[in-house]
Amino acid sequence: MPQIFSIGSYLVFFWSNEGEPLEPVHVHIAKTKPEKNATKIWITKSLHCVVCNNNSKIPSHILNNILEIIENRAFEIVDKWRERFGVVSFYC
Repeated sequence: MPQIFSIGSYLVFFWSNEGEPLEPVHVHIAKTKPEKNATKIWITKSLHCVVCNNNSKIPSHILNNILEIIENRAFEIVDKWRERFGVVSFYC
């Protein structure tokens, strides 16, 4: 799983195979190691975050901090998505 960056003990990553057709830009978040059912965050066209699910059960106060960091680094995430998958589309 391509790791984008970490926030403390939480990893922010893409799956190597993001589906066919390719899903819109999003990241997964899991504590210490990538997990299949990790928390999923969509990146919007305006570079904001939408929580798709919190399967990792990240406490809300921690998740809110992570979302703020992801929004601050959304441009970087979109660039890395483009490098990895070749095309970018957004959830909304």
